[in-house]
Amino acid sequence: MNNKEQSLNSKEVFKDEAVIDRVWKAAILGLLFVALFKQEAFMLVDGWSNANESHGILIPLFSMYFLYQRKDDLAVTKGNFNPLGLVILLGALFAYTFSVLYDFGSPRPIMMIFALAGLVLMVGGWPVFRLVWLPVLFLLFAVEIPSSIYDRVTTAMRGWASVVAAGVLNAIPGVECESIGVTIRGFHETASGVKEMIELNVADACSGMRLLRTFVALGVAMAYLEKRSISQRVVLLVSTIPIAIFCNIVRVLLTGLIYVFGNPKYATGIWHTLLGLVMLGLAFWLYGVIAWFMNNLFVDDEDKKADDGILVVKRADK
Repeated sequence: MNNKEQSLNSKEVFKDEAVIDRVWKAAILGLLFVALFKQEAFMLVDGWSNANESHGILIPLFSMYFLYQRKDDLAVTKGNFNPLGLVILLGALFAYTFSVLYDFGSPRPIMMIFALAGLVLMVGGWPVFRLVWLPVLFLLFAVEIPSSIYDRVTTAMRGWASVVAAGVLNAIPGVECESIGVTIRGFHETASGVKEMIELNVADACSGMRLLRTFVALGVAMAYLEKRSISQRVVLLVSTIPIAIFCNIVRVLLTGLIYVFGNPKYATGIWHTLLGLVMLGLAFWLYGVIAWFMNNLFVDDEDKKADDGILVVKRADK
């Protein structure tokens, strides 16, 4: 074996030892973190049994996949101590302790995730944190929204859906209705000339909040995994919000049409849930349409440079 081969082998051994050492340190810190926030973590997982929070079980899986995508970069990135991470960690621990002492439940899971972010920044510094900031902060999508904020947002979204659905229903001959808060009231005239009352309540399940949170989380994941420019990723991410709101309005409208012109039993229960899944499919389709337009209407600077490079080579051959 020559000197060059010995040098390469020693580098591989050093790299493997460095990776093993880093894994052990991460495992120890992870166990300490879990021991400190064990109760909060169990409460967070238990909350995923709620239908409105059921998407939360997928969030840690996505975060682990993001980390797996970065495993090669993490293996060769040298970490260093960062005092800002210590400040964030101590601040999160102080806020968490304060919320426990004074029985403020909402900030606890958020402070747990910020403590994790501070810990990573403190131990790994900016070189490591730049690689893992999204997998860490992505966990915020698994946190239950405080009830005060959730009620305000869902009430507003229910009101929007009610207004739009009532407006479209009024455009149908024989139907007269109006939106009163989150309720659609009126009547429609049957083929026999009989006027039947309409009273549809846009319930919490129809607010679109569940669809909004799930689709925005998936939008972040897709924007992160796709190889696009930052501007295109931002556009795709921002588009998830109006897409989710639009799809929920379509869901409420279709529910109203089924209730008025079909069988009311198909507007509730399992059928209503299946309609929600169809709307998630519609949301993905609209997202794909936007992505297709961006692929075909915009050329990134890197692609343009690559094309210019090909032209230069062809000219040189001539």
